This record gives sequence, structure tokens and C-alpha cells, in this order.
Amino acid sequence: MSSKGDSGLIRVGISVGDTNGIGLEVVIKSLLDPRILEDIIPIVYANPEVVKIHRKSIADAGDFVFQQINSADEAHPRKANLVTVWTEKTEVKFGTPTKDSAFAALKSLEAAVADLASNKVDVLVTAPIDKDNITKAGFKFPGHTEYLASMSNVDDYLMLLVNGNIRVGIVTGHIPLKDVSQALNKQMISKKIRKMVESLQRDFGIRKPKIAVLGLNPHAGDNGLLGTEEKEIINPTVRELQDEGHLVYGAYAADGFFGSNNFKNFDGIMAMYHDQGLAPFKAISFENGVNYTAGLPIVRTSPDHGTAFGIAGKNEASEASFREAIYVACDVYRKRKEFKEITANPLQPRKLERDRDN
Repeated sequence: MSSKGDSGLIRVGISVGDTNGIGLEVVIKSLLDPRILEDIIPIVYANPEVVKIHRKSIADAGDFVFQQINSADEAHPRKANLVTVWTEKTEVKFGTPTKDSAFAALKSLEAAVADLASNKVDVLVTAPIDKDNITKAGFKFPGHTEYLASMSNVDDYLMLLVNGNIRVGIVTGHIPLKDVSQALNKQMISKKIRKMVESLQRDFGIRKPKIAVLGLNPHAGDNGLLGTEEKEIINPTVRELQDEGHLVYGAYAADGFFGSNNFKNFDGIMAMYHDQGLAPFKAISFENGVNYTAGLPIVRTSPDHGTAFGIAGKNEASEASFREAIYVACDVYRKRKEFKEITANPLQPRKLERDRDN
């Protein structure tokens, strides 16, 4: 039996997502390289028989096997550990969301979150769920982000997409596009930007983050000609934050902002709605992008792709984003510890490093 205290390694809890998608494929592929086990103790929550089916679909899996354990407390360093969290027979139908795969996704997630809450793992990395299918198992949330916020009793959180020095936040999240304008207000925008500032400081070690705010309308409203949200809501909020000393700028026209590479000049970018931020982010970062939930007391990341039912079971899925999600979770965990030490010892300050030039 081992623990983080014994080994110094970060214990990474992994939920497997929809078992008819690519989740288990990218999990296994990420853990095939033994070098990743030098930094972490991975603990996967699943069913051994389902795992075997996915492993057989991976041509280069070789002699890879999971170390089966009864509890995360028994996790072995230098091993990929597997905790059995359901024993019911589960049919695997690659590419087709089913009640079985919804049940498996929820069981895996609940078990991983329970161990995170009881400090049996240090961070959580979630493989993709099918947001519609998992409701068949009784899941009542739009996605992982809202579920984890509810479990953490947190109302103030932020979806943050990360790839190296690119960090994109979303103000309105998972709501229909037709509802975005009505949902936006100064308080919401200010709250999300403040949450981004806090996360960039605590989770990424950036002492004075520089943040760009995107406009809602084409050409950022064109001085009211194409919409008034910028003049009435977004720009006044930006000015208020600037008056408080924050390095917040905008509103920028979203198309020109990304097209001109201006995004490289900022530590964080705040988009007004889901696809405004995620579409350009994924175009730039799809292979290595990570979804991080900022503002929670726990550390959770996921790859920035979905279940990819179209290629499930075909050994075509890239593990790059999932592997990066593991590394980002560990980096944030370390940065949080460092930030806590700094703020707890003001007489012996340690330098908060900016990572944009590293």
C-alpha cells in the first residue's frame, strides 16, 4: 500500500466517461508511456471487463495491464491502478450511447469525486461524457462543470480552456445562444473576470494577470450600430475593473482579436458565450487543449474534446489532450500549494513567477 505522503507523487483520480466513446482509449494510451508514472499515481475508476474490451481495440497496447486494487488507499506507485466501481454486466457498443454507457459514466464519476472529497486522490481528470445520454442514469446537470460546482457547494466558478499560455474563459457557459444577451449583466461579467484573475494568480502563478475581454456583437458593436451591449454593459465593467487596478482591456472584436494573434499578448481571454471562446480556442489548440474548472476548492481538468463516437473503438483517437489534462491538473495542484505557502508566510515571500515567457 502506498500514498502520496509515502511517494511524493500526485494521486490522479480518473473517471472514464461514456464507455462507448473514446474515453477509455485515451486514458489507456496516456498511461502506456511509463514516463508519466514518474510524476503521478493514476487511479482509474471503472469495470475490469469493460477496460479489457477497450484495451483489445488498441493495437499497440502491448502487455499493458492495470494493477487492480480495492481502494485508492492501496494505489501503487509506478503502476496504472484500477478500482472496480461497478460489477454489473455492461455491454460495450462502440459509437452508440446507451443506458449501460450512461450508467458506467455516472458510476465512475461519482466514485472518483467521492475519493477526491475524502482526500484519497489529489486531483480529478474526467474523460468525456455524453451530456444527453448520461441523463438516462439520473444525471441532472448540463455537464461536469456544473456537477462539480454543485458538489462543492460553489456558485462562483469559471470554465477555463487552457493550452500553454492561452487561457480562455466563458461568461455565460452552457446556455442556448438565444439567451446569451439577456443573461449578460455587469455583475456577471465582473464576477467572471474576477474569478479569472484569482485563478491566474492562485492556479497559474501569475502575479498581475493581463486580461482581454471580447465584445458580444460583430465588431464589438461598432459603437452601438450592431448592438449596445458593449456600450451599456461590457465596456463600463472593464473601466470599473481598471479603476480598481486590474489589467483588464476591451471590449475587443472577437474575429480580429484571434485573427491578428493579439491573443498572445494576454494571460487570459474572457469570451461572452460558449462558442465565441471555444471555437477559436479549439481551432488553435485542439490536440493539446484542456478544460479546467476554476474557482472550485478541488482541482479538476478534462480534455477539450467530446466522446467522439464516430471513431470509438477504431484506435484512431489521440491521447494528447487527455495527457495534457493530467499535466495541467498536476501543475495547478503544485501552484496552489506554492500560493498557499506564499500567502501564509508574508514575512518570507517567495516570488510568484509569470509563466507566459517560460
